[in-house]
Amino acid sequence: MAFENFTPFHVVAGDTDIFGVKGGAGPPLLLLHGHPQSHLIWARCAAQLAEHFTVIATDLRGYGASGKPASDSAHTPYSKRAMAADQVALMRHFGFERFLVCAHDRGARVAHRMALDHADAVERLMLLDIAPTLAMYEATNRAFATHYFHWFFLIQPEPLPETLIGANPAAYVDAVMGSRHAGLAPFEPASLAAYRMALAQPDAVHAMCEDYRASASIDLEHDRADIERGHKIACPLRVLWGDKGVIEKCFDALAEWRLVARDVSGRSLPCGHYIPEEAPEELVAEMLSFFEAIEQ
Repeated sequence: MAFENFTPFHVVAGDTDIFGVKGGAGPPLLLLHGHPQSHLIWARCAAQLAEHFTVIATDLRGYGASGKPASDSAHTPYSKRAMAADQVALMRHFGFERFLVCAHDRGARVAHRMALDHADAVERLMLLDIAPTLAMYEATNRAFATHYFHWFFLIQPEPLPETLIGANPAAYVDAVMGSRHAGLAPFEPASLAAYRMALAQPDAVHAMCEDYRASASIDLEHDRADIERGHKIACPLRVLWGDKGVIEKCFDALAEWRLVARDVSGRSLPCGHYIPEEAPEELVAEMLSFFEAIEQ
C-alpha cells in the first residue's frame, strides 16, 4: 500500500492550507509533484526513500487536497514565488530550516523559484523533466507548442478553459496524461482516479489555470529580474529528463540550466515525462546518489 507508514497532515501556510504526507527518518527531503497530479506521483518511490530520509510529499496550492485560494488580475497568488513560500513555511512548521528538494514538472518550477528566493533553505535540488520556464517560452516552436498545447490553452482568459475543462475534468486528465510517451499505463488506477476526482473539486480547474497564467506572466517577470541581476541558483542542481520526452526533443536541458544555475549536472533516463511513475528505480538510485553525497 502506497504511503502505508506515512502520516497525512494539513498545515496552514500563508493564505492557504497545504496537504501532504510525512514519513521516514533522516535528512529532510521535500517532494513536489507536477500537473495535473498530486503527491501520489511518489507512490513507487516513497517507501524506499523513507529508509534514508524524512520524506515530506505535498500537494501544491491549487492541486490535490491543498487549498485553492482566490486569485487576482496579476495571478499573484499562483506565482511560483507564492507557491514556493508555501512549501518553505511548511518545512519550517516541521522544524526544517534547510532541506533537500526533488520536484517534477510544475513542482520543479516552484522549486526553481524556491532555490532563488530561499537560497538558505535549499541544500540540494533535483528537477525532473523541465527546462527553465523562460527558456521554454522563448524557444517555442511548432513541435513544442503541439506537444505542450495545454501551456497555451490554460493561459487563455477566464472563463474559456475553465468552462471547457469543467464540463469533463476526467477527460482532460486522461487526455493530457495519456498523450505522453507511455500513455496511461504507468499510473496506478487508484492514483488516476484520485487525479480525476481532485480536478472535479470546486475551484480546482480555475486554480490550475491560474498556475499556468502566472507562469506566462508574473513568473517570467521574476525570472527576468533574476537574470538581469545575475542571480543564479547557488546550490548543487541535478537535472533529469526522459529520453523519450519533449525536453529531450526540443531543448538542451543542461545548457539551459547552466545559464541560470552555478553547479549543474544531469542526464536523461530511459522513460518519458512521468519519471517517478515510469522509472522509479532509476530515479531513486539517482536521488540516493545525489542527496546522500552530503556529509551529515
